Amino acid sequence: MIQTSVMLADDHQVVIEGLKALLSAEADLRVIGEVNEGLAVLPMVERLRPAVVVLDLMMPGMNGLEVTRTVHQKSPETKIVVLSMHANEAYVVEALRNGASGYVLKQAHGTELVKAIRAVTEGRRYLSPPLTEETLLHYEKLSSGGELDPYDTLSSRERQVIKLAAEGLTNAEIGDKLEIGKRTVETHRANLIRKLGLKSQAELVKYAIRRGLVSE
Repeated sequence: MIQTSVMLADDHQVVIEGLKALLSAEADLRVIGEVNEGLAVLPMVERLRPAVVVLDLMMPGMNGLEVTRTVHQKSPETKIVVLSMHANEAYVVEALRNGASGYVLKQAHGTELVKAIRAVTEGRRYLSPPLTEETLLHYEKLSSGGELDPYDTLSSRERQVIKLAAEGLTNAEIGDKLEIGKRTVETHRANLIRKLGLKSQAELVKYAIRRGLVSE
């Protein structure tokens, strides 16, 4: 039997252990690697060349949406199944737009993840219930119609960073306040500018004020 190689990416080790136990019970699936930090995903993908990456959207260092885009660009033969607690249309649209082939909700039954892995290795797209192809078509229409608000795609950490940046805090000060590294803050700022379609840090501050995230 040919086994499908799977890599797991989640910042909670208890989740990793649960996924390993779930997938090890399937004869056709084999876990070959695991990471707990966003920036570590691509290097391991390039080293192990897994058939599928199961990826949490909320990863420290580099969020899952950015990881998805990078892995899809650098290793297009690797299929990505997003595992997320977020069911709203913005996250689904962005994940699929960035290169994910499957989207499974963390509250779904474990068998949904197994189904998703098998589906994407066969070249099919997979959405776990309650997501459906009908809702996906609706999401894609919203996306192509320009009705998707980019702010809705920001992670909770990115929203914290933009608010503190707009308040005038330096990268080091933001890092101290959020208990993350200065380099991580820089990565968040760069992601914010790209996601929101801005050109500079000054525009980021103006955007935050327009959104009412900080008073002038």
